[in-house]
Amino acid sequence: MFQLLSHLTHLEVTSPDVEASVAFYVDGFGLRVVDRDADGSVYLRCWGDYYPYSVIVSPGDGPSVKNMAWRTSSPEALDEAAARIEASGITGRWSEGRQGHGRSYQFVGPYGHPMELFWDIERYRASDENASIFPDRPERRSSHAAAPRFLDHVTVAAADVRGFCEWYNRVLDFRIMAYTTLDDAPITVFGVLTTNEKSHDLGVVLDSSSIPGRVNHIAFWTDSDTELVRTADVLMENGVEIEYGPSIHGIGEQTYLYFREPSRLRVELNSGGYRNYVPDWTPNDWTPATGSNSIYRNSAMPMSMTESFPHDPGHPTATEEGVLPGTEEALLNPYAVQGRG
Repeated sequence: MFQLLSHLTHLEVTSPDVEASVAFYVDGFGLRVVDRDADGSVYLRCWGDYYPYSVIVSPGDGPSVKNMAWRTSSPEALDEAAARIEASGITGRWSEGRQGHGRSYQFVGPYGHPMELFWDIERYRASDENASIFPDRPERRSSHAAAPRFLDHVTVAAADVRGFCEWYNRVLDFRIMAYTTLDDAPITVFGVLTTNEKSHDLGVVLDSSSIPGRVNHIAFWTDSDTELVRTADVLMENGVEIEYGPSIHGIGEQTYLYFREPSRLRVELNSGGYRNYVPDWTPNDWTPATGSNSIYRNSAMPMSMTESFPHDPGHPTATEEGVLPGTEEALLNPYAVQGRG
């Protein structure tokens, strides 16, 4: 059996104030706007991504992930993946594709998460202004002090972590890499999966709400721990509240940094970590005490990190709980104000 999926190509997220979110991604985080749609969607890219765009920000009532786009390993793998999804009892639909990529299969997974699979996609070609002197780079390295190299992963929320992981493993050949189970109860609260050698490009946290298809965070990659710490410095100098980190996850061994963009969507920056090529890998069970979140075992994850999106009206937000300091506007960042001007 051949590998079905190769990697995550882009995400479409929603924001109640698209321009505020875009202003943050551009001015605060170093992405570039490459296109806009008549419906108000804005396309942004990281300097190191090989395809035309990394993130689409579209209008919405609040933060959410509207689409997760994955490239298959071949045209045949696209047809095979669609057939497997249909055989599992889920009916998707074929589309001629969105800007930048061809024929695609769109479906909503068993836990409510929208996904899109395709093979044909344009390679990014930089203009002379943005061209790199290095042949393998899609464009020159950004001069922005906080700019990530590329999109890394997405972590969603589901009512059954193991059920979620097992479905994506069985149907789409994601490798299950690790789980986190509570120290004092047999409850699995986190799982990570991958389509390639990374420790994960899809994560899932336990969701106690009744809202399907929620997301916990989206994540980007930077080349070194030094660059990640510098990003924390740059964000804080510009009034952005750091939610968690910098530190190192035990699972995956990546250095991490979490913060919020103006829609309140959580954004992570990663660096480091290991590569795993073992085809018959068996996932280990971690616990918080063994360092699943913090490899140094000396800090507790803030309760605000359990907030997923869209917001559950039955639960208070992190700001309402008083977990994070400052007003809601300060928690978001100054670009929210700038973007509305």
